[in-house]
Amino acid sequence: MTVDEKWDFLSRLDDELLMGGVILSEWTSFIVRDVDTAFCNGANLACILAAQAAIESHLRYEYGAPPIRNAGAYHLIEHSQMDASLKADLHRLRAFRNQWVHLNDPHDDHQLLLRPELVESELEEMARHAIVRAATAFRPERSRCLSLALKPPLSCSVPASL
Repeated sequence: MTVDEKWDFLSRLDDELLMGGVILSEWTSFIVRDVDTAFCNGANLACILAAQAAIESHLRYEYGAPPIRNAGAYHLIEHSQMDASLKADLHRLRAFRNQWVHLNDPHDDHQLLLRPELVESELEEMARHAIVRAATAFRPERSRCLSLALKPPLSCSVPASL
C-alpha cells in the first residue's frame, strides 16, 4: 500500500468503526496519532507496539477500576466486557508484540538476514491487523459491522528465531 492508500484505509476504518464518535482518553488519543503516523510511514513494528499501548491505555480508561488498573495487558483484556472473539484477537496481538519486545535470542538473526522482506511483509500485515483491532477495541459493539475489505487476515506469526 502507498502512503495515500494507508491514510485512505485509516479514514475508511474510522468511518466504519468509529461512526457516531467514541470517547477516548487524551493519552489514548495521543498514542493513536503515533500509531497512524507509524502505519502510514511504514514503521510497522512501531505501529504494532504503539497500537498495543493504545489498546492498553483504552482498556485501563474503560475498565480500569482498582486492582485492574495496574494489571498487565492479559488481565486488562480478560476483565474487559468485549466478546470472546475480540479478546482472542487482542491476545494474539499481545503475544505477537511480546515476541518482538522480549526476543528469545537476538543472536539468532539468520532468517532476518536471509529474507528480510518476509519479516517486513509479516510486520506490515500485523500492523494493519493491530490498527483494525485497536479501532475495534475502542468500539467493540461495532466489530460485527467491519466490512471484509477492512478485515486483515489473522495469519501472522513471528519467525521461530524471534
